[in-house]
Amino acid sequence: MKKPSYIADWEEWSGEFDTYWETVVRFSEIDMLGHLNNTIAFKYFEEARIHFFREKGLRKNWEKDELVFVVADLQCDYIRQVYYHETLRIFVKAAAFGNSSCDLHYKAVNEKNEVVLTGRGTIVQFNQLTGRPVPFHPSTKQLLTKTN
Repeated sequence: MKKPSYIADWEEWSGEFDTYWETVVRFSEIDMLGHLNNTIAFKYFEEARIHFFREKGLRKNWEKDELVFVVADLQCDYIRQVYYHETLRIFVKAAAFGNSSCDLHYKAVNEKNEVVLTGRGTIVQFNQLTGRPVPFHPSTKQLLTKTN
């Protein structure tokens, strides 16, 4: 398996995840070849990311929060094929911080604990009222990086 460029050491990287969201692949999520449609991984990453924020104690009242996270970019590496009715655990972790941005990494594993998808993406903390990025407060960084 080719290692994605954002992973320096596979074992170290893989061991740093502690938060995951679980899902079962639905029939509507497969393509005519019987495996997971390539667009669905991004939906899984979104659900896992929202779960991650909640687990870390952030963003419980989305529509009323002045500060929100927006996705600036997102990528997925497809490691193994995924089929209908497989159970997946989608792990998320904060990997690196900028001033108002944070790189999140994703790892999806199947029932055999095989990595089937990996991903990375940048979120930006954004003020809904001003339309401008807002630097992360140290307490927010601490929440995003704390282990459960």
